[in-house]
Amino acid sequence: MLADYGSGLYKTLLVLHILTAIVGLGAVMLNGLYASQATRRPGPPGRAVSEANFAVSTIGEYFIYAIPVFGILLVIVGHPLWKFSQTWIWLALVLYVIAIGISHSILIPGHKRVNALLAEMEQGPAPAGSPSPQAVELEALGKRMAAAGATLNVFVVVFLILMIWKPGV
Repeated sequence: MLADYGSGLYKTLLVLHILTAIVGLGAVMLNGLYASQATRRPGPPGRAVSEANFAVSTIGEYFIYAIPVFGILLVIVGHPLWKFSQTWIWLALVLYVIAIGISHSILIPGHKRVNALLAEMEQGPAPAGSPSPQAVELEALGKRMAAAGATLNVFVVVFLILMIWKPGV
């Protein structure tokens, strides 16, 4: 056997698993606060905040993709103590896939659209007496993205609960 639970390899994988979670999730966990700051800075300053947030979140994505890789390796190395049939492991993997789906269907394209709308708004003033079509779309996108972001933040708490209490062991 290459390694087992408690070995140097196992501990290294555990550090990498936790580190990728901290860096990846940390990079995106407060995106709503960045959106709030961008909203408070109309024009190019607000767009700069949003674009910088998107750039950092994009880097965070790569760390987020590595989280299950190290987790799966931990299960393999930690066998027979850890098994994919244990509730906390398979449920974490299912929730991870759902979370990635939410990110790729709502948050990532939504943030790209927000940045495009902010750039469009810099091209000219809105018609007098009514919000611009971009402002209306931004508000709707913001609500949708806030709901998705809040859902993913709840998922993070659920992941922590699963990793700490390990139901099904």
